Amino acid sequence: MVKVGVQYKIRPACLEDKQKVLSFLSASSIFRDNELRIAEQVFDDAVKEGVGGEYLSYVAEQDGKIAGWICFGPAPCTVGTYDIYWIAVDPAKRGNGLGSALINFAENKIKNSNGRMIVIETSSSNLYLPTRSFYTKKGYLQMASVDNFYAPGDGKVVYAKFV
Repeated sequence: MVKVGVQYKIRPACLEDKQKVLSFLSASSIFRDNELRIAEQVFDDAVKEGVGGEYLSYVAEQDGKIAGWICFGPAPCTVGTYDIYWIAVDPAKRGNGLGSALINFAENKIKNSNGRMIVIETSSSNLYLPTRSFYTKKGYLQMASVDNFYAPGDGKVVYAKFV
């Protein structure tokens, strides 16, 4: 468990965290139903595999309540490249630095695991503009985009950062 400031503790996710994480993913109103099902599957796989698995899943707590989630892991068939699959903060807790704390936590874990690059994929839709701005502010560079990837008018944007 890692304490972030005096507000948050970041620890490995466990099965008991699942419903809270899924509830704030749903409350964000940006994820489609199929995305929420994938988030649940990734969460379940990460908890089942534990530390050292394909997915590394951590939650941030504030006053004993789950306020954020991040899931990342080594990119298959690469040397030192990691993907950040999910990062989410309870909408009621946004704007307090928790997203930055989660991504900084992941970057440190990746760097300490001999990671050299982090890749994040996200949507090009206007709903994701705050997300894309967040990645840019955290030092991620847009490396690629694929128009109409997720749906007509909704492309994929790929960001990367060397650590």
